[in-house]
Amino acid sequence: GQPKLGSATLNGSGSTLTVAFLQAVIAQFKTAQPNVTVNYAAGGSGRGRTDFSNSVVQFAGTDAPYAAGSAPSKAFDYIPTIVSPVTVSYNLPGVKKLQLSPDTIAGLFDGQIKSWKDAAVQKDNPKTKLPSTSVTIARRSDSSGTTQNFTTYLQSATPMWTLGAGATVSWPASSVGGNGSTAVANNVKTTEGAVGYIDYSDAKAAGLKFASVKNASGQFIAPSIASATQALVGVKENPDGTYNPLNTKNKAGYPITSPTYLLVYSTQSNAATGNALKAFLTYIEDNSTKLAPAVDYAPIPSAFQKNALSAIAKIQVG
Repeated sequence: GQPKLGSATLNGSGSTLTVAFLQAVIAQFKTAQPNVTVNYAAGGSGRGRTDFSNSVVQFAGTDAPYAAGSAPSKAFDYIPTIVSPVTVSYNLPGVKKLQLSPDTIAGLFDGQIKSWKDAAVQKDNPKTKLPSTSVTIARRSDSSGTTQNFTTYLQSATPMWTLGAGATVSWPASSVGGNGSTAVANNVKTTEGAVGYIDYSDAKAAGLKFASVKNASGQFIAPSIASATQALVGVKENPDGTYNPLNTKNKAGYPITSPTYLLVYSTQSNAATGNALKAFLTYIEDNSTKLAPAVDYAPIPSAFQKNALSAIAKIQVG
């Protein structure tokens, strides 16, 4: 194990997709480094990026990189941690299984499909008795990496998608917003006819049903740790540590698989904090293959872990 560190506190904020994973890691890390306290306040990837730019946190969680021109001027690293399927979760009592193509998902989320009995939904599910329940869109109200990955996926997967891509988009007025993943999960759970995009860990924790999504090779694939892992096969990592697993061509890959990163400055002026941060990030990369599946996330490929470890080792501590 690592040498025991002195007293230090690390504060982070951001992505809600990664909360369950970070909570599990923080609890384990505490047993390895009892003198280091790690706090993580969620709030969405947009908040994480802003807090990090303003140096109010030592690290931040984000599921999407900074937009061009909005990154901090100080040198920083994207440290990839795990991946998560983004589920299309639904509340239709009596409908145990649902298959959705990108065109149909686009119609459900831009408000063009108003009833679950719509011909497009029926076409994806020829043998299913669908109810005429009206569709309620459950979506994020905060600046969200899950929104950014979900809408980027739709933009790349179907010309039917009309709302563009970003951390926030202009949803139909009838949609229901929720602040953070668990709020969206709760809105789906309590609203018959609701459909929402929610990370796999939160969707499972809420006991939701989720659709199998038609991938780029024409297979309907259910979200799972295995299908998220398959989505990363052959994906190239950029020199800065970012990568794009969305809309995979891999037959067994789940097409809406989200990356997530921790942001950290490449130079740390405070020795105690800097050393604690390096130890925490190293611990994540060394232990995520084991810890991630236990809380319903998929680990990143070992080559990505190796690159992350070398980026962490290069962080300068003052």
